[in-house]
Amino acid sequence: MTESTADPARSPAGEGSADAGDPADKIVPPPGPHGYSHDKESHLKRLRRIEGQIRGLQRMVEGDVYCIDILTQVSASTKGLQSFALQLLEEHLRHCVAAAAVGGGPEVDEKVAEATAAIGRLLRT
Repeated sequence: MTESTADPARSPAGEGSADAGDPADKIVPPPGPHGYSHDKESHLKRLRRIEGQIRGLQRMVEGDVYCIDILTQVSASTKGLQSFALQLLEEHLRHCVAAAAVGGGPEVDEKVAEATAAIGRLLRT
């Protein structure tokens, strides 16, 4: 099983990132069932909540809200994204990496390298 092409680091929007030269970032897995698929609606609900927080930030700036109050909201939004990313990573490990380990072969090394690169990106944020 593979990771989604919805990964921002692999999407066209992520091509200009500092990781663009990393060969692992150029892998575009085919669509299919993913580790997060079983809880997709919950994930989408969570992302909509984060999107609302970001819109709230825009309104705060438009309304000339005190900078510390805006920074507090930025922190909350960042924590929400980090929490979402960790959950998605755990599901990737449980589903995609575990399936590769059962199957054996070179795919195991590819999935471990892919997960390690994702963890590295998360740590840099």
